[in-house]
Amino acid sequence: MLKLVRLALTAVILTAIAVRLRRRAQMPDRQPPPPPPSPAKGTRMGLAWAAIAGIVTLTLAAAMIPTEAQEAAESRWRAYQAEQAAVTAELERLPTATAAPAVTVTPSPAPTWPPVEIPDPNCSPARRPATVRPVDPEVKRAVDRQWRRIERWLKANAPRTYRTLAGPGRARTIAIAESQMGVDFPDDLKASLLRHNGSRGRSVFGFWFDGADALGVREIRDTWRWLCSWERTDLGDDPATEYWNGRMIPFLHFAERDSEDMEYAVVDSAGGAVGWDDTISGMAPRLPSTYALLRAVADALEHGRAVDGWRPAVQRGALRWDDSP
Repeated sequence: MLKLVRLALTAVILTAIAVRLRRRAQMPDRQPPPPPPSPAKGTRMGLAWAAIAGIVTLTLAAAMIPTEAQEAAESRWRAYQAEQAAVTAELERLPTATAAPAVTVTPSPAPTWPPVEIPDPNCSPARRPATVRPVDPEVKRAVDRQWRRIERWLKANAPRTYRTLAGPGRARTIAIAESQMGVDFPDDLKASLLRHNGSRGRSVFGFWFDGADALGVREIRDTWRWLCSWERTDLGDDPATEYWNGRMIPFLHFAERDSEDMEYAVVDSAGGAVGWDDTISGMAPRLPSTYALLRAVADALEHGRAVDGWRPAVQRGALRWDDSP
């Protein structure tokens, strides 16, 4: 509606401007004194203004006449109001609803964090007899082959470290440790202990941190007992996320490590993987087996390769490991 009114007013204004401009265009440049108005001219001006008034009247009348779209919208609005009035009347006739019975909600217990610790069953093994289990001959030959490579290099290049290698272990001692710990030593670990039962001082595996001592069979058992007495709880099924788990076999000791982190490299009796705590991701596996560890060391000594970012070097007849760039 307002839009039509504005259009009508605009038309009137434009018409008046057009009439004014037409009259001015018909005037000469130098006009004589205006003569007295004649009756005919007054009649023509009256007719022009009457025409303008007629245009305005017709425009306003057209604006007042509702269009079909407006009539449809008003019809829908009246139908909606009637529908709402009928619904309201129907609701007023209904009886008041009775209140629903109260429902008691029992809140579930809040989860606890950190997880509840339970006793580590691997630290309380059932009694079993000490039984000597033979090592797979192929595994024994493979392990001995890597040890011979290591021994040969140490004897020629680092005799002081070569002299730290302990003598062979005994199968009966290993069987007793297995029965007391409730675990079976993987064959490649047994074969390694049967060739060298630990070390006297820093071992050939000193590339870990500030050096590592290789443990003998009895030291492995005693360390296992101590760790189980100090950390007898279990947090889940993944030992790699724990500080200690009784199914692990500690075989290397990081003598210079901070006690807040795990001070031992371990062999997982469940699969044979070798792992250690890197102070960030926990006691995670790093190598698939003891044999893989021996081969990595032998390759590093013979070919100057890095092991876990460390390269072999010799200082005063002793093997040392330098941080590899």
